[in-house]
Amino acid sequence: MTTTSRTLTLPDGRVLRAHASDAPPDAPVVVWHHGTPQSGALLEPVLAAARPRGLRVVSYARPSYGGSSPAPGRDVASAAGDVAAVLDAFDVPRAAHVGASGGGPHALACAALLPDRTTAVVSIAGLAPFDPDFDWAAGMASDAALRAASAGRGARARVDDDGVAGFVDADWHVLDGPWAALGADAGPAGAAWPDGAVDDDVAYASPWGFSPRDVRAPVLLVHGGLDGVVPSTHSRRLLGLLPDAQLWERPHDGHVSVLRALPVALDWLIDTLGD
Repeated sequence: MTTTSRTLTLPDGRVLRAHASDAPPDAPVVVWHHGTPQSGALLEPVLAAARPRGLRVVSYARPSYGGSSPAPGRDVASAAGDVAAVLDAFDVPRAAHVGASGGGPHALACAALLPDRTTAVVSIAGLAPFDPDFDWAAGMASDAALRAASAGRGARARVDDDGVAGFVDADWHVLDGPWAALGADAGPAGAAWPDGAVDDDVAYASPWGFSPRDVRAPVLLVHGGLDGVVPSTHSRRLLGLLPDAQLWERPHDGHVSVLRALPVALDWLIDTLGD
């Protein structure tokens, strides 16, 4: 599956680096929302899951990642405007959204704020909104970065976080195997664009700019029971907030190994499109 990359100039002068796989014009489109940190480039295991299902995959680098301009103070909701520009650039009227880890909230933002252009959402190991009524950090192996982020950008920037606290054996196994491309992308992305991770974390730990209750598209939540990075309580919390959602818990998976569920999650998307 070949891919096309473009650099888009937005009305505010920022640029976005965007990518799309080649597919027939009538192929259903999935927007892949990358985790923290990632370059936004299309990953081979994502393409490998989409290819036999006839899906076209579109991705982009969030601000301060992968050649996209910074957007200081961005919130999660700001992803919707950026994604609308990406969809326009690739002549895509409507799409499903799939987000992994930190990509989950951004996928939900697109569903909430681009309802006429959204078919369905999959959030894999995604975060729930920061809420004083929800024990957001419970079960996290390390909440130092996100706790600092709740105090602001300056506090988060002073925290050195390698992002792997909470990984379990199953995570390392898939990073050495089918999802090696994710690890190969994340390490350089974190080193090259540290501001992307800082701004992501501040956005997660601040008001998102929308409510999950505003998401009217069907949502599939997928979470590993051994996840020590974003505990499965986050998806359970989202399940109670989203109007039309279901949760698949995988008791033996961690934060990364749960991505093995991507092919069957894409099958769910295809079934949803047929409803």
